[in-house]
Amino acid sequence: MAQRRAFRWHIAVFLAPAVLVYTAIMIVPLFGTLNLSLFNVVEGQRVFVGLQNFATLLGDPRWSASFWNALGNNAWFFLVHMLVQNPVGVALAALLSSPRLRGAAFYRTAIFIPTILSFVIVGFVWKLILSPIWGIAPGMLDAVGLKALFAPWLGREGTALTTLALISVWQFVGIPMMLIYAALLTIPDEVIEAAEIDGVTGWAQFWKIKLPLILPSIGIISILTFVGNFNAFDLIYVTQGALAGPNFSTDILGTFLYRTFFGFQLQIGDPHMGATIATAMFAIILLGVCFYLFAIQRRMRRYQF
Repeated sequence: MAQRRAFRWHIAVFLAPAVLVYTAIMIVPLFGTLNLSLFNVVEGQRVFVGLQNFATLLGDPRWSASFWNALGNNAWFFLVHMLVQNPVGVALAALLSSPRLRGAAFYRTAIFIPTILSFVIVGFVWKLILSPIWGIAPGMLDAVGLKALFAPWLGREGTALTTLALISVWQFVGIPMMLIYAALLTIPDEVIEAAEIDGVTGWAQFWKIKLPLILPSIGIISILTFVGNFNAFDLIYVTQGALAGPNFSTDILGTFLYRTFFGFQLQIGDPHMGATIATAMFAIILLGVCFYLFAIQRRMRRYQF
């Protein structure tokens, strides 16, 4: 008869503090938000309305227009990061992992430093830089003969959101760079040596040998980018305010949630509709993560093994 394995109590003891803290600050508020979204105030009384708040959010023109505008802006914000931040991060990691590059440690540090800066500092500094009145951007462009290209990018509806997305890319490009750099360092030397013996060197070696081996890391970075961008709030709020101007052109789900839940200026806060928006954000992020786990990651595993 097989002997029963003793329960390892020390594992439970060491995990308990982290589980309790995570439950207190994540799980309990999550279920509280879900519960709040199922109620509303009718004639001064808190009444259970089921999914009626979601129907209002998606079907009432007063709410749906703002919701779909914020969702579309969020999608564009994420797309800019996927098309600019992550490819640039991969390219920087490939360059910095080259043994021939001198001062690689200095470059890695310089590129990563903006990541640890406060959103308030980044937003305020870039508002000063891009200001058409006292900013240094017009002068810098004039110095290279490109002053005609300057425009008040943060003040135009068509360019404000893209400008903020590129500012965010500048701040956080160090994260994918460092993750990909770490993944490149884990590639066995034998694989690189075999490629060099076969005459595969330089960028051809990166495309044919290294890139397929780091695809799982790129997938993780992509899903982290998705979650981070659909939770974005700070940079938009600091630079454009809660109204996400001009004319709500930079409004994303985070700022829409803030105005709805807490109220802003003449708009009275509505915790129930705010919780509904928060729940919708959670559902969008959950669907994206599930798509990655069950569609993309499975294919990567089949490709890898």
